[in-house]
Amino acid sequence: MSTGAADERPHGLTLGQRAWVTAGGALALVVALVPPLSSAARSYDYAAALQFSLLAIVVPALLAIGAPWSLRRPGAASAVSEEQPGPLEVLADRRRRHPELTRTLVFVVLDLAVVLAWRAPSAVALVARHAWMAPVQAVVLVVFGIGLWWELVESPPLVPRSGPLRRAVLAAVIMWVFWVDAYVVGLSNSDWYRNFHHVAGQGLSAAADQQVAAVILWFVSAVAFVPLIFWDALRWIRSEEDADAELYKMTRTEFRRSPPGPTTSG
Repeated sequence: MSTGAADERPHGLTLGQRAWVTAGGALALVVALVPPLSSAARSYDYAAALQFSLLAIVVPALLAIGAPWSLRRPGAASAVSEEQPGPLEVLADRRRRHPELTRTLVFVVLDLAVVLAWRAPSAVALVARHAWMAPVQAVVLVVFGIGLWWELVESPPLVPRSGPLRRAVLAAVIMWVFWVDAYVVGLSNSDWYRNFHHVAGQGLSAAADQQVAAVILWFVSAVAFVPLIFWDALRWIRSEEDADAELYKMTRTEFRRSPPGPTTSG
């Protein structure tokens, strides 16, 4: 039986709102792949870090949240009961029937492995040396990133396999992986990415370039994951409170319905 409080909870973004979020993801993708950012990313570490942050975090997150994967309104019943479910509905049902943590971890580990591989010095040098590698990097990071964000956010008809608490923990672990990468680069005493050449007295020094790049990666990952962590933690706390309140209500109702016990005279 649903309560009034449950009915007042938001049911996610509307189709119009999701269209705007999707447009934001598409715009971020274009900004990452065209000049001036694409040109600067082949010469400066901070620009490469910004380009990478957009492709690995911002674009997948916005596309996963906003893309109208299904044109049906969330919660709306199908007009025709015999209508065959689409491939996304079939995938969503399959995900609901297999909420195992191992399946979620597969997507998380695969995306983090891809992220760390593209942040390796050899991969960064390859992208800086060949302009055609940037679109390849974008496709790989966005595809694997969407798979990761499907495990963290709702994207009707697809929903995460995990509950709010597990999602909060996973988001925190993922964020810390990005932070560790930023710390390693920012605190390095030598040139971490040797393909970026700096001339003394002109522009940023190598150390400053690396530090700015670390701040960019740290900031973007914090903006993306910290609100998600707190939101999922809050939802978990509220769900625990709702469960306790519902149990108390059921117990009190059953106590009122139960007939009084026989009384004994002294």
